Amino acid sequence: MPSRRDRKRGKKAEGKRAKKGLFARTALFYRQIIAELRKVVWPTRSELTQYTTVVVVFVVVVMGLVASMDYGFSKLSLWVFG
Repeated sequence: MPSRRDRKRGKKAEGKRAKKGLFARTALFYRQIIAELRKVVWPTRSELTQYTTVVVVFVVVVMGLVASMDYGFSKLSLWVFG
């Protein structure tokens, strides 16, 4: 471990905790990404179709709700303010 004076002067630590180069850090980053992606449980085709259908139906229902509220509020404001 470097002394307090060495740390204060900005000298690099040597050994296990030494800073790696740009390419080494980038390679490590991508290796970690690939390792995490291997842990992912990917949905089957039927599950994906089912999830997509649920999302699309939900979005259409919310769009209808918002559109009907917008129409109602516009008619109400027209009736109140003429």
